[in-house]
Amino acid sequence: MSDYTIIGKRMPRIDSRAKVMGKAKFTADLKLPGMLVGKIKRSPYAHARILSINTSKAMALPGVKCVVTGKDTEGVKWGVFGYTRDQQFIQTEKARYIGDEVAGVAAIDEETATKALDLIEVTYEELPAVFDPMAAMASATELIHEEFANNINVHVNIDTGNVDENFEKAFYIREDTFVAPEESYFQAEPYAVVARFDHEDCLEVWCPNGGPHMKSKPLSNAFKIPLHMVKIKKIAIGGAFGGRSEICPADYICSLLAKKTKKPVKIEFTREENTIATRQGHAMITSHKTGVDKDGRVLARETTCYMDGGAYSSTGPIATTVPFLSMEQAYRMGSVRYNGYRIYTNKPIRGMIRVHGRGFACGLDTQLDMIADHLGIDPVEIRLRNSRQPGEYTSTGSLVSSCAMDETIHKAVEKSKFKEKWGKLPPFHGIGIGTNSVQTGFPMGIRGGSQSFIKFNEDGEATVMSGVVDNGQGNDNMLVQIAAEELGLLPEDIHLVSADTETTSSDPGSYSQVSTFVGGHAVLNAARNCRKKLFDVASKVLKVAPEKLAAKNRLIFVKDDPEKSVPIKKVVRISLLNFTSVNAEGGYWPKVDMKREWVSNPYGQMCEAFSFGTTIVEVKVDPDTGKVDVLEATAVQDVGYALNPLVLEGQFEGSIAMGGQGGMLTEYHEWKEGRCLNPTMLDYKLPLACDMPKINNIIVESIDPKGPYGAKEAGMSIAMSAAQAYSAAVSNAIGVYMDSFPLTPDKIIAAIKEKNLKAKEGLE
Repeated sequence: MSDYTIIGKRMPRIDSRAKVMGKAKFTADLKLPGMLVGKIKRSPYAHARILSINTSKAMALPGVKCVVTGKDTEGVKWGVFGYTRDQQFIQTEKARYIGDEVAGVAAIDEETATKALDLIEVTYEELPAVFDPMAAMASATELIHEEFANNINVHVNIDTGNVDENFEKAFYIREDTFVAPEESYFQAEPYAVVARFDHEDCLEVWCPNGGPHMKSKPLSNAFKIPLHMVKIKKIAIGGAFGGRSEICPADYICSLLAKKTKKPVKIEFTREENTIATRQGHAMITSHKTGVDKDGRVLARETTCYMDGGAYSSTGPIATTVPFLSMEQAYRMGSVRYNGYRIYTNKPIRGMIRVHGRGFACGLDTQLDMIADHLGIDPVEIRLRNSRQPGEYTSTGSLVSSCAMDETIHKAVEKSKFKEKWGKLPPFHGIGIGTNSVQTGFPMGIRGGSQSFIKFNEDGEATVMSGVVDNGQGNDNMLVQIAAEELGLLPEDIHLVSADTETTSSDPGSYSQVSTFVGGHAVLNAARNCRKKLFDVASKVLKVAPEKLAAKNRLIFVKDDPEKSVPIKKVVRISLLNFTSVNAEGGYWPKVDMKREWVSNPYGQMCEAFSFGTTIVEVKVDPDTGKVDVLEATAVQDVGYALNPLVLEGQFEGSIAMGGQGGMLTEYHEWKEGRCLNPTMLDYKLPLACDMPKINNIIVESIDPKGPYGAKEAGMSIAMSAAQAYSAAVSNAIGVYMDSFPLTPDKIIAAIKEKNLKAKEGLE
């Protein structure tokens, strides 16, 4: 590994300077000639039949150029899978949540567009609404989607067998239920989209997205035009966290307005719209039943999870399964049964999120602590006795090739001094540990692989083309690092063309945690193929065999005689003079079980690599106010190989902020009859820099045999294990195992009071 020049080194991201100086362009910054302002008319009712829409008054308003309704569409419904296509981009029959799209307007300015929305007359027949998933399953009212009985959108059943038999063998069994409300992504950049049809009638779209090719196909279907006529363009993106991985109705509405007006149109969401009209994380009610032997090893586990999915399917089958997968990847279990239910309610739509379910993950680890307490085992030891090991198969049949879970635990324990502090801290001080795992990708059919193309310019610099998108996690930098390393160039010699469907091949997108493993691998293979061509030409110049050459610092040289060299620029020009350009392509398709499916067949190889993380958190709780002060957090993850440690440390810290500091202490929504009462940053409490604790970042490298340079997913295991560690630390501080998240002051005070009351009654 020490032979690498650029890979594995700490380097500032290539996009940092532009963002710090304000030069980076986001969608809202775009200004195209003749561009109109778009606005969306939304339903004021949580559940209502649409009887009629009258747009004549809006169209008569001076400055209004177009009004569209569902009647202007092709009637195509959207869903990630064929069996989940339940959402129209503009509703024609009924609205299913407050904020559902019913019409769109394009006008010369924002004031005119806003006035036009008020002039659109919509006649509704209000229908009974249901906002609680358990009530929705038993509801006798009209179904939210008539074809889904009991409002059950998705049911995932996984049973590895012998669950009941192993419960009978168990020394100790616990069954507990944990709950958590929905949470928002709250990206720094509110959603915005710009669309236009060019002179060839091709649709061009700029918008935040987790994968441009995942946007182009739905738009192609919706407009019934060839795929090559839909061009999703690259632009800076202000965060995703799983919330921008699929098509947004605004993308279609903006495009439809552009088509009708023959003008560019921009739609910018307000902060309220960004909360209710994009995606949210699922609210969950999770019951874990776990049976262990006398040493605390899990023999059987049964989990039932009810998820509030909101009004439409979104990424429902994936979101219903991933919390379970994270559990089965992190821990060994003798046998397991899982029933996950995603239920329709008349609330905004829920999708994938970075933390994958507070109620699920925190419940699992909290129960593990309860079991350890009962058996007289410390929390570290019970995790080590159940932790995943390399070379094992998960419960659903995925081989885990690389795994340093134990090392992440040991290093976190050592750095945090967990053993010295456990059981010895002052009153209302606590320390807790969380462990988790994330898959590096999952089966995605024809979109599962990535392809890259590299061409050399006559000045010796190179252009890399890749479908990988950068949502802020540093993917652009990763691609440049790989190409520069393999080609013997410096990062500033690489020009990157990425995330543009017109110029790049298909790519799975960043939301499946697979950008480095698959997209980076494709660039690696393309760069090596390109390097081979360079060496073939250079070998004739240097009069040695190609295998005796190496490339570094813009030079190709003889390994055994570095003074004997030729500039890469010269090699490229020689190649051009001989009528041969130095170009190459490369691709990578992970070896997964293509028969594996989220609902019908959730068994087989999920992906080629898994990451593993451990977080330990130390807290102090004020028993009078319930306020939690986080004193220190230690984050350790097995990343395979750290391509850029500086970037990974930033990911760790962001994961602590989202999964722990915000996700477990302050972030939740309040509702009244389906209306979100805290959709803005004034009331939805995100952690600020001043709220963050001291963070110790530790990178563990297991060198995955399939990953590029041994790398795999890096960051998300910390987000989930942070949530678990925060929960464990607060529970340890107050002496009560918490079962409702986030851990807000009112819940903490109530738990302390209940504990004190029970103690008093016990004394009496």
